[in-house]
Amino acid sequence: MNLGQQILFFFSALGAFNGFIISAYLLFFKKPKSTASYFLGLMLLGLCLKIGKSFIYYFYPDLPGIYIQIGIWGSTLVGPSLFYFIKVALGTEIKTKGILKTTYLFWFLAIVMASIFFPYDARPDIWENYVGIIVSAQFTVYLILTAWLLRAVFIRLFKGEIIAETERIILAVFLGNLVIPASFKLSFFEFFNGPCISGALFFSLMLYLNLFLFVSKRKTANLFSSNPDMVRYANKKIAKEQAQALTEKLHKIIIEQELYKNPDLKLNELAKRINISGHQLSQLLNDNLNKSFAAYINEYRINEACELMINDKGIKLEVIGYEVGFNSKSTFYTAFKKYKQTTPTLYKEGLSAAPSV
Repeated sequence: MNLGQQILFFFSALGAFNGFIISAYLLFFKKPKSTASYFLGLMLLGLCLKIGKSFIYYFYPDLPGIYIQIGIWGSTLVGPSLFYFIKVALGTEIKTKGILKTTYLFWFLAIVMASIFFPYDARPDIWENYVGIIVSAQFTVYLILTAWLLRAVFIRLFKGEIIAETERIILAVFLGNLVIPASFKLSFFEFFNGPCISGALFFSLMLYLNLFLFVSKRKTANLFSSNPDMVRYANKKIAKEQAQALTEKLHKIIIEQELYKNPDLKLNELAKRINISGHQLSQLLNDNLNKSFAAYINEYRINEACELMINDKGIKLEVIGYEVGFNSKSTFYTAFKKYKQTTPTLYKEGLSAAPSV
């Protein structure tokens, strides 16, 4: 190989190698385990086998045909894995797990049987004219089904509406699976010396552009959640009007029933009071109010503590902390200083020093 071919080989092989490493991580080592990460790992494994077959065949065309057979089997993994990954990532539970297992088993056995009766070295025409076309058709069908799953996201995107972080990641994966197969057809890409190597290079490019999928826990926390409800609500932004109505309802219930005084108050318990799920309440607080559950409740407690100090200057601070819902003196002092930028003691002393009106 000349220098240019060596550079092409290096970057193509590097992408495939790193893809194998990441797929192994997603399939066997990522914690906590999730269905979405499993399907993403399978999809990436299939792409790596497909890409690996292409650039190996490009640089070493005399290698045994078994490499092409393995690559084509990898291609059969991509379509179903992409479809099920996005299905799970959108928060849809897979109920037909028997059909799911049968799908993967069918394609595995089909490629094995074709390899036994029509090995590539003996009948390359069978693989190129029949098996390859069938596998391409399978991928196309799954690509169309996946696009149908994403129809609501596409509609909001075309309308110029803001889409959730999880949905942007999902779209990146989907578009990557459009670009990579298309690059194999770009035979006019003479700079890459043909379609096979251009596909491998595009795969490497897409892999590194989407590297955040595998290294950013913050961006993929909802995506790889084992709880489908968390993913489902992460993809649905609460409308401003609905958020305002829920916030007012929440405030009214907390004040009227003095729920903040319960030191054991839980998010799910509060959510039930306004007839929404715990995940929706969490989204309301974090996305619309920019507060955690603890911070939201502690504001009510601190405001009540200040009222008690104003109305009864002789009450002990420790008693006030327990009265408003804190379960210890230290948590009361920490929260008070956070919201009032002073300690309860100094705040109370300031009230005593203030002249009465």
